[in-house]
Amino acid sequence: MNRLSLRSRLALLTAAAVAVAVAAAALACWLITRDQLMKELDKSLRQPDLVSVGVISNTLHQDGCHATAPTQGDAPGRYISATTSAQVVLADGTSCWVQGHITIPTNETDRQIAAREVPDGVLRTVTANGQKLRVFTAPTNITVGGVPAAVSVARPLSDVTDPLTTLAWVLLAVAGIGVVGAGAAGTVIARTGLRPVDRLTGTVEHIARTEDLNVRIPVEGEDEIARLGSSFNAMTAALASSRDRQQQLIADAGHELRTPLTSLRTNIELLERSEATGRALPPEDRKALLASVKAQMTELAALIGDLQELSRPDAVRTLDVVAVHEVTGTAIERARLRGPDLKLIADVQPWFVRGEAAALERAIVNLLDNAVKFSPPGGEIEVRLYRGQLTVRDHGPGIPAEELPHVFERFWRSSSARSLPGSGLGLSIVARTVQQSGGEVSLGPAPGGGTLATVTLPGAPTAPPDGPVPTG
Repeated sequence: MNRLSLRSRLALLTAAAVAVAVAAAALACWLITRDQLMKELDKSLRQPDLVSVGVISNTLHQDGCHATAPTQGDAPGRYISATTSAQVVLADGTSCWVQGHITIPTNETDRQIAAREVPDGVLRTVTANGQKLRVFTAPTNITVGGVPAAVSVARPLSDVTDPLTTLAWVLLAVAGIGVVGAGAAGTVIARTGLRPVDRLTGTVEHIARTEDLNVRIPVEGEDEIARLGSSFNAMTAALASSRDRQQQLIADAGHELRTPLTSLRTNIELLERSEATGRALPPEDRKALLASVKAQMTELAALIGDLQELSRPDAVRTLDVVAVHEVTGTAIERARLRGPDLKLIADVQPWFVRGEAAALERAIVNLLDNAVKFSPPGGEIEVRLYRGQLTVRDHGPGIPAEELPHVFERFWRSSSARSLPGSGLGLSIVARTVQQSGGEVSLGPAPGGGTLATVTLPGAPTAPPDGPVPTG
């Protein structure tokens, strides 16, 4: 079955279901008909005037029977229907033939009915001359030679079985036609119903062959197939977007790496040329050139670190209980080293979250680095952490309103910051880290000038002894 196509399996299952239903209906019809025919047969045998007293009297003498078995000249249907046999049973066990082709076998029950020992008639099935008969024996008021008598009436079961056999063949033929029709209808239905699946399969094969993620499947209606098509379109759109972002990341990373590498190569070539020609550089120039090389290497290492941070999958991260106030204090100390002429004002309250300590520290350091980078000489940076909300405010030139929607994009840099060191990945790392911790981050203008960065992290003011950190 698994080797068949889905269309063939649906057609076979449809035909099988119809076959079972038709077979059950045919069997029920046959059984009901059989029961009804048997009831009608028994009812016909129980008719009190089926064998009249006059008919029996023509066959009997007061001292015995005219005949005990049918003969060739007898007219079997002269008094009763042609398929009916009748005979009289005496209380002494003898029987007298009355009607029909067959002598009905008698038993002790017939004798007891004739002797009035059994007041009611009895139905039974017997076999005579290889033919099954349905027999009804009933008491009468007739006596033969002073011996009471009963009458037995019989009809062959073929009166029931022959129509039932014909009905069975008719039902079998109808069932066969129904199954064949159901198989044909199932094939048509499967072909029609699976046409959208065929289109989906063709699209998947086309994408696998050409890697063209811009192909879309036409979606019609709101059924399961339409939902499958919509889900597939959404999946290919997400894959196309992911591939575009990946290509953009590679292009942007290559562009950002080219600048420090070019400058580094130029400086190294200058040093190499100086050594090769024997013309030593002035000490001040050499010192400045080496400082530039060191700065470019530092910038290159920072860019590579940022790229590694962004490329890390979420699945490899281990979340622990992190004291945000301690991480913020460490980041503030690092910011003081990078901006020794700046005044950092900190108001940090205890707060614990579920996250990755190193990533959170890096994100907070990036926020403070931006504040240090854009603060004027001798300026102030205000850092506050209260009930899970961390704010970093500087007094720099601020960010234009039209540039605010782009601040968290990878490699995006403000026009006023292009001359400053940096890769444009810092705020992207901040946004990703905060989102992974279940929080939110935003940048906006600060009252009175400058920029205000706000980070909201769900957690609690006290560290839990065990288990997850409460949220809210």
